[in-house]
Amino acid sequence: MKEWQDDDFEREGQEDNQKLIEFLGKLWANWYWFALFGILGLTVAYLNLRYSTPVYKINAKLLVTEEQKGASTTGTGVFLGDLNSFFGGVNSVDNEAEILKTRYLMEQVVHKHNAQVNYFVPGDVRDVEVYPSPFDVTLLRPDSLTGGTFRLQLKDNEHINISQDHFEQETTFGTTIDLPGVGSVFISRNPKVPISKTTYRFEVVPFDTRVNEYMGRLSVGVTNKQVSIIDLSFDYPIKVKGESILRTILETYTENNLQDKNTIADSTIAFIDNRLLFVGQELGDVEGDIQVFRQSKQLADISTQSQLLLENSAEYIKQLSEVETQLTILDNLREYVIDPKNQRVVPSALLPDDMVFNSLVERYNTLLLERDRRLLSATPNNPTVQNLDQQLANLRADMLANLENTRNRFETTRNELRRKTGQLESEVRRVPATERQYLDLARQQQIKQELYVYLLQKREETAISKTANISNSRIIDPPKAKTLPFSPRRTRTLAMGLLIGLIIPATSIYLRDLLNTRVRSREDIQKQTALPIVGEISHSASKQTLVVTRDSRTPIAEQFRALRTNLAFYLSHINKPTILLTSSTSGEGKSFVALNMAMIFAISGKKVVVLEMDLRKPNLSIKLNIPNNFGFTNYIISSSQTPESIIRPSGVHEGLYLISSGPIPPNPAEMILSKRMDELMAYLKQAFDTIIIDAPPVGLVTDAQLLSQHADLTLYLVRPKVTHKRQLQIPNELHQSGKMKQIALIVNDIQTKNSGYGYGYGYGYGYGYGNYGDNTPEKRKSWLPFLKK
Repeated sequence: MKEWQDDDFEREGQEDNQKLIEFLGKLWANWYWFALFGILGLTVAYLNLRYSTPVYKINAKLLVTEEQKGASTTGTGVFLGDLNSFFGGVNSVDNEAEILKTRYLMEQVVHKHNAQVNYFVPGDVRDVEVYPSPFDVTLLRPDSLTGGTFRLQLKDNEHINISQDHFEQETTFGTTIDLPGVGSVFISRNPKVPISKTTYRFEVVPFDTRVNEYMGRLSVGVTNKQVSIIDLSFDYPIKVKGESILRTILETYTENNLQDKNTIADSTIAFIDNRLLFVGQELGDVEGDIQVFRQSKQLADISTQSQLLLENSAEYIKQLSEVETQLTILDNLREYVIDPKNQRVVPSALLPDDMVFNSLVERYNTLLLERDRRLLSATPNNPTVQNLDQQLANLRADMLANLENTRNRFETTRNELRRKTGQLESEVRRVPATERQYLDLARQQQIKQELYVYLLQKREETAISKTANISNSRIIDPPKAKTLPFSPRRTRTLAMGLLIGLIIPATSIYLRDLLNTRVRSREDIQKQTALPIVGEISHSASKQTLVVTRDSRTPIAEQFRALRTNLAFYLSHINKPTILLTSSTSGEGKSFVALNMAMIFAISGKKVVVLEMDLRKPNLSIKLNIPNNFGFTNYIISSSQTPESIIRPSGVHEGLYLISSGPIPPNPAEMILSKRMDELMAYLKQAFDTIIIDAPPVGLVTDAQLLSQHADLTLYLVRPKVTHKRQLQIPNELHQSGKMKQIALIVNDIQTKNSGYGYGYGYGYGYGYGNYGDNTPEKRKSWLPFLKK
């Protein structure tokens, strides 16, 4: 079993190799098509390289740094340490890469670069973009236009002519004009760029179109996750302009980054300024009350007892004032946070000792800035914005809970300090009421003054920190275009042109073979049937039906002689053979083969008769120019007619005779089944050495099957490009079912090729034939002058 499987595998492998060899042979036979299409492919590729616009890739690298907290504890570092929470936490390189891809950033770049207008120099095949341009077109309403292409022609150094399809206007540099589809524009001269042409073209496109184009040209990625470096690339046909656009993108990104940080600092300064106005007013009121009190009581100095009590209670008063200050700040922060309509950042440095609250404020401010950035390109109903709103609400609740806990702790401390202060007040009761009132006013003044000084200090710290703001990223590799264009690539384009040029004929040949349903080669016949091929007849360039004569030495005459030799082996046991010729359909050359085969037998000294038995469509007598008004049908119908009466000389050889079909009968099959047919065949067997029956196609009517009972050998004609492959199942079925006797095949009208095999005799001639392809020697010859030229 295993040996059988191995044999099957080996046989399949041999068949695959044979198919591959056959296909390669077909490709080689059509080499001139590959040469032609290869040259065409290279030509198209060259024209594409010649007239396509080259695109260059501009690259840049951006390093994203992280904020350093608590870098110093002395000098200004003490102040800045509390303010680091204002400006965000650790920067994510992936987040920054996404920011660089945002549409909002690209819209800013298009506005800054006036990128809606491109300038060109007209060319014969394509227009070439120029940058910088000798003139500038500034759009006064850049967001409300449909765009258009305009032609600018220079009259002199000042006067210009602007035209379009149905628009033309003459103006001067430095003026404003209205253009159709664009609106008002200001055209100015760029003195830095000399004018080299008299005619230019400028194109104005809608704002969104240019933004989408630039976003498609920009690539942002983090290629190495181990470092915080962002790789940027921008594709553009002009190196200088591409570098300028990418540089503008990086500059705009840095400006936006600094603006986010400054927004937090400005919000904190505004909050402190509001509190300073309120606390300053309260401090002024207290100081005024003290002044009025001392003037009304005519006090010059405090008594020794009051001084002593103040010294004893100074520590408690100081601690109590600090607690009151913290409680005031907590109340102000609580009012600031509890208002849900307040969408500004929350200052966190007002409670430097509360690290938990500062952490919550830091997260809150970061999410708030992210929400503001998202709202630039999204609506409040956006799922991302709603998610950020939910996170902000949760952080507000956490901050309020933290403030409440901190306030409870300070209130407990304040109550304890008040209790201790109350003990001292019991001693102060013996002090005159005037001094006791003065102590109350002095304590209020101290609390307000400390709060005012504290706010001033924080405002200065915030202002200093704002001046020290820097971007969290820096350019480590500035924009630079590569030397060679990114597209099109010369080597790749030429290789693709050649490859496509070679693929087209190969695909055509493969599809032609795949979709071909007709016989084209000997292999096609052998795949469909196992019946032997006894002869192969080449294509006859002559218009004569009879190509075999006594003295003929043409290749086709030699093929008929080879056919006669092969038939001698098949009919060696029969003295006077009867040969029947049929085919699948009409037009396969039965009459041509029958007549020439009969001629080749007659030349050898045989007495031959040909029966024209295609009673429906007789053709043989016409080829021999013999009248067909009397023949086989007359013999069958009239019992008075004898076989000798219907046999006629062929007129082409003394040993060749013809029995024509006669008038076309209404019932050909019944006439063939007549007993007189048996009598005719018996007479012909005695009178002639070889009998050849030209029968109708077996694939159309049953006449050939009825005639096959009188034949010793049936020759089934196959004609390349005419016979369908499925029609070869007809002789297979006839042979397997036994409906016909011995069957063999003749291949007629073979188109010869130079790549075949040949033979020749000493007469100085030869011929070759192989696969039955489409290329005749004449067709092949017609291509050679073209290829040489």
